[in-house]
Amino acid sequence: MLKSWFTRPLWQRVTVGFALGILAGVLAGEQAAVWFKPLGDLYLNLVRMIVIPLVFFTITSSVAKLAEAGNVASLGLRTLFWFIATSAIAVLVGIAFGHLIDPGLGLSNLPLGEVKPRTIPTPLEVLIGIVPTNPIKAMADTNVLQVLFFAGIVGAALVSLGEKTAGIRTLVDQGATVVFRITRWVLQLTPIGTFGLIAWVVGRYGLASLLPLGKFIAAMYLACLFHIVVVYGGLLKVHGLKVGRFFRGAAPAMQMAFATSSSLATLPMSLRVAVEKLGVPQSYASFALPLGANVKMDGCGAIYPAIASIFIAQYFGLDLSLTQYVLIGLTAVLGSLGTAGVPGTSIVMLTLTLSTAGLPLEGIGYIIAIDRVVDMMRTMTNVTGQILVPVIVAKEERILDQAVYDGNVETHTPAGEAVLVAAE
Repeated sequence: MLKSWFTRPLWQRVTVGFALGILAGVLAGEQAAVWFKPLGDLYLNLVRMIVIPLVFFTITSSVAKLAEAGNVASLGLRTLFWFIATSAIAVLVGIAFGHLIDPGLGLSNLPLGEVKPRTIPTPLEVLIGIVPTNPIKAMADTNVLQVLFFAGIVGAALVSLGEKTAGIRTLVDQGATVVFRITRWVLQLTPIGTFGLIAWVVGRYGLASLLPLGKFIAAMYLACLFHIVVVYGGLLKVHGLKVGRFFRGAAPAMQMAFATSSSLATLPMSLRVAVEKLGVPQSYASFALPLGANVKMDGCGAIYPAIASIFIAQYFGLDLSLTQYVLIGLTAVLGSLGTAGVPGTSIVMLTLTLSTAGLPLEGIGYIIAIDRVVDMMRTMTNVTGQILVPVIVAKEERILDQAVYDGNVETHTPAGEAVLVAAE
């Protein structure tokens, strides 16, 4: 029976964990935090344990391979272009659904939650902060951007030294192989982690606490779903890629993002599905996905600030001018790049957007109570975009493994590991 469970596709096992989590949360109520949240916390700790080794070894190894291929600049520029372009579209989607649903109209006397003040770094501070003064401390603090920078420098040095460092390059490649094996093992626990996290969220919030802000939650979920299905699906169509195949391949990462509300926690799964299910070369995926997990935030950095700004303006009875809409758009598109690596990206981005547009910051307190519920959908949107961009860039650069993407080539599992790795 155990063998039969592990041979099922991972997305199916995660779906079962998700459904059971909802049921357990409804039955347990507030006790879900005591009974089930530890399962989710343990799973998140395991995932976080492998994020930094995964980023360091894969980036160091991939820089050398990309340098040898000679297309680093083209891949980097195309990746940044699509990061920005899809974020710009996401802002328009957020504004459109904000006015379609009008989430702030007809509301009054909402409870005001406590909002901790956020220090927003300047673009120069962010740029300087990417360079670590102590790489070991950057790893200990899980500062992915600093680790990414350091790993890139190490990879470039290995390339420049050529055969003198052949042994170290082999060691780095072997280190990446070891980390990937550990990652496979940890990701098999995703259904259990999903069960614990979803049971806790359902038990903590319940339906009654969500009703006052139901229109705001609906606007966020519908806008994100529209962006994922219509915008991302349309881009895949334009690039001649099968839409259904992409979502089937990305499903495990999307489910994990929804449950964990963390792009970084989902990064190991995102890397796995991008390479093994969607045909993105390992060397490019190892560069693009860690970068995207820090700067590619269509849900948190584009759709959410747009809808939240409209909600707050409507709640306070303010009319937004065309200039304010332009400022919201520019801040949302460029802000995620400027707040990369800053904890609490969604609140930082919303603070930055409201400040720029001249809207009252205390409005954040009215929607912070349901932030975790909204964050699940925001993060799923973020992660889907983080996977989509490498796929379409790889297609444009003609390095996408079309046979893997189309599902014509199966991922081969080493002997003796059939039970540990899902036959997806």
